[in-house]
Amino acid sequence: MLRTLVLNATYEPLGVISDRRALILCLNSRATMVEDSGTVLRYSSGEIALPSVIRLNKFVRIPYRHSVPLSRRAIFARDGGRCVYCAAPATSIDHVIPRSRGGAHNWENVVSACHRCNHTKADKPLKDLGWRLRTLPREPVGAAWRILGTGRTDKTWLPYLEPFGVAAATA
Repeated sequence: MLRTLVLNATYEPLGVISDRRALILCLNSRATMVEDSGTVLRYSSGEIALPSVIRLNKFVRIPYRHSVPLSRRAIFARDGGRCVYCAAPATSIDHVIPRSRGGAHNWENVVSACHRCNHTKADKPLKDLGWRLRTLPREPVGAAWRILGTGRTDKTWLPYLEPFGVAAATA
C-alpha cells in the first residue's frame, strides 16, 4: 500500500494517509494532486495516476501543535544521522550530561553518536575530554517532524518538507 503526503491549502505538511484515501479526496474535489507516485490504477473505462502528494482545496485550521515525541529515529533525523562529536555515521544515542550525573532524558540532552565516541565518552562530561558539540541539541518544531515518525519518507516529498525544517532529517 502506498502512502500519500497531505498538504494544507498553504502547502504546510499535515500528515500521511493511504493512497486509497488520497484518491477518494481527489475524486471528490476535496484535494488536488500535486505529485503522482508513478503508479497507475486501471479500471474498466480508463486509468488514473495514484497521488504521492496532495493539497487540500480548503484551509484546515490546526487548533494546537503537538510536541515531537523523543525517539531514536527523531534524534537521528534531527542530527542528520551523524555523530555530533566527530561527524561519522551515528549508530547510537548519547546523553551529553550523563544520566549517572543527573542529566535528563530530554531533547536538549540527548544526541546521536557513533559507537567509538559514545564508548570513549562513557559517563564523562565533555569538558573533561575537551570535546565540543557540532550543533546544540534542541527540540525540533514544525508539522513536518511528525511525518518522520510515520516511517519512510518518499523522495518526492522533500521539496514540501524542507521549508519546514526537515532538510537534514531525510538525507
